[in-house]
Amino acid sequence: MDAPLLLALGHAWLRQRGDLPVEAVWTSSRALGLRWAGRKTAEAWVLLLQPKPELWLLGTDHPVWTRLQLEASRDSQTVWGRGLKGARLMRVEGDPRERWLGLVFQRRAISGRAEELRLAFQAIPGRPGIRLDGAEAPWPRLGLGVPFPAAAPQPAEDTPPLRRWRERWGDRLEAALSGEEPEVLEGEGDLLARHRVWSEGRAEALILGPARAAAERRRQVESARLDRLAQALARDRAKHETQLLWKLQASRLSAELYRLKGATREVVLLDGTRLPLPEGALAEDAVQTWFKAAKKAERGLTRISELEAELARERAAWTLRTETEAIVLAPERPPARQPKRRGPATGPDAVKDRGAKRMQAEGRGVKGGKRQDGKGMAFRSVMVDDFKVLIGKGDAENDLLTFKVADNLDFWLHVAGHPGSHVVIRNPDKLSELPRQVIERAAELAAYHSKARDGGKVEVHLARIADISKPRGFAPGKVILKKWIGLRVYPKP
Repeated sequence: MDAPLLLALGHAWLRQRGDLPVEAVWTSSRALGLRWAGRKTAEAWVLLLQPKPELWLLGTDHPVWTRLQLEASRDSQTVWGRGLKGARLMRVEGDPRERWLGLVFQRRAISGRAEELRLAFQAIPGRPGIRLDGAEAPWPRLGLGVPFPAAAPQPAEDTPPLRRWRERWGDRLEAALSGEEPEVLEGEGDLLARHRVWSEGRAEALILGPARAAAERRRQVESARLDRLAQALARDRAKHETQLLWKLQASRLSAELYRLKGATREVVLLDGTRLPLPEGALAEDAVQTWFKAAKKAERGLTRISELEAELARERAAWTLRTETEAIVLAPERPPARQPKRRGPATGPDAVKDRGAKRMQAEGRGVKGGKRQDGKGMAFRSVMVDDFKVLIGKGDAENDLLTFKVADNLDFWLHVAGHPGSHVVIRNPDKLSELPRQVIERAAELAAYHSKARDGGKVEVHLARIADISKPRGFAPGKVILKKWIGLRVYPKP
């Protein structure tokens, strides 16, 4: 937003709406909002700092106003409203050569005396800021964005925007700067009507458009995650249903075990049916193996039905949330501050707390996301076919990654017999198996980030986090594996 336009919009509002008091005010990390009282259709100013410093005029029913207001802290209305609520705009200060706007308000103090205060808006890209100063106000000065001096700037020469305005308006330059020329903005109606239409277009481009794009990306990622989970459940269901057929096979063999006991390889039933037996197993052992597999399949199918119902509920909740975001595109308010607990948490809250701590640990790594030696971030993070792979950078970081960040159902890899990084494949969908190409790629990374990088084909151990322990007194990075499998790969970056 050019300095002449910023000044003209302030003067236009003062001339047409200067008698309206401020009804409410809020601030967030990227904007300040002023809601003006006295009209059937409530209007509001947004002094935007990010992504671009601009002055907008919006209706309070506009989704961008709602979104930005929900980003504001709960205390901002009290802190800033102490000075601005009920104040009336008296005059506008500024210079068409500098993107700085001073809004001088007047209000009545509790004693009945009139007080003046100035809300200054510096709309310079890269250095946007807002400050509120009151000469005799008892509350401290307030600021937002980049700090800047209280005094109005003193530009030395004409800027290119002002020169363009001089060429366009000529003798009517003063009228244009005072907001009397509506043609400074395209559209129809007076300048305030054009300002509102222009603001809605800018809000769509800077706030709503990126928000919709981000929501669509989240929708695609979540949809892919739910589809992967549904496919995994379908594979497990098919596997268990196949194993369930062994119950009938075991029953038929059990009925004729009196004459087939001790048989191996293959048996022939009385009806002529041939049943191959597991390699090296007797007929009686095959019966027990098949019955156990069928029983396990029955339990697995019961659990899969529960997971499918849970997935259906999760998908319905996600669909509802997506539809709500598509209508409002407004983030949820931050939850109210909870009282501190005394003693260890138990029950469902304890599970949530542990999950939150794991997420926080993954976000910050060691000491704010840095290594203990100060050499960059604590973990490397790469994506392999939509699976997040985390790679530790040192002994302390390996311990943190394995025992603080990773979940029990995540997969863990480390090169065998050589020092190296712990590698974790995140498993948020709680899959029983990962795609073979994902495991092999993670194993290649584990081999590459180890002392065996130049040793040709090496063995890498694969285990679940639940099967890893660290006894007291073990050196950093040293662990014990309860169960693991080995695979041989070449180190690849």
